Amino acid sequence: MVSPIRNRNGERLAHVFTPPASPLAPISPGANEGLRKLAIIGHGVTSHHDRPYFVRLCEAFARAGIASVRFSFAGNGASEGRFEDATITKEVQDLGCVLDAFPEYAPIYIGHSMGGAVGVLRAARDARLKALVSLAGMVHVQAFMERVFGHLRPERDLMLEREGCPLTQRFLDDARGIGSLVETGAALRLPFLLVHGSADELVPIEDSRDVHAGNGTTELVELAGVDHRFTDHIEDMVEAVTGWVAKLPGRPGPG
Repeated sequence: MVSPIRNRNGERLAHVFTPPASPLAPISPGANEGLRKLAIIGHGVTSHHDRPYFVRLCEAFARAGIASVRFSFAGNGASEGRFEDATITKEVQDLGCVLDAFPEYAPIYIGHSMGGAVGVLRAARDARLKALVSLAGMVHVQAFMERVFGHLRPERDLMLEREGCPLTQRFLDDARGIGSLVETGAALRLPFLLVHGSADELVPIEDSRDVHAGNGTTELVELAGVDHRFTDHIEDMVEAVTGWVAKLPGRPGPG
């Protein structure tokens, strides 16, 4: 039973821990071979941890003998906190608190959309992360905010027309301060997988291509004709991610 996870503000972060169905998957050699792998999954803006593609991903990890935990950032889904206080920087801190809760594991973070930006920023400052996966990940953060939310009125209009998700000036200012993550992503030296659909209508595939071009150690999987939420192609994404994670150094299962 996993204890409640709380962030620095004491806000409980809703999460689901999925244990491996079997500990019999092969052990990959390497520096982390004594640690158990844990896939940590974070969502995008205005989202939550129970999206169908996250559930399917956790089910696939269980079949592969790998534990996983999917969680909602503060102010999102069933997590405590106000959405109005949410920023990328605050979510980077939330992710750090999730890592704190699983010290016995070799963590691999998997972030979708804005959650991908969160992962890059966390990996740049936290050596506990052993690998990183970006799913349709946001890289040009400020450009995204201007393109998608530039027509909205802060403190008045809803982000992506989602009830309870107002755009705030705090959110915009934080994104402006982050700017672009191309240089940050290029400097990372941990295993890094990028998975992106060529028909992504929200975060252009060029975001992942730009990081890949700047960091020659990354792996890029382009899914032809696939949108931002992997509609009708969830299994293609799941196969790409679980296959890559299974090959990383580390011990599967609860052993």
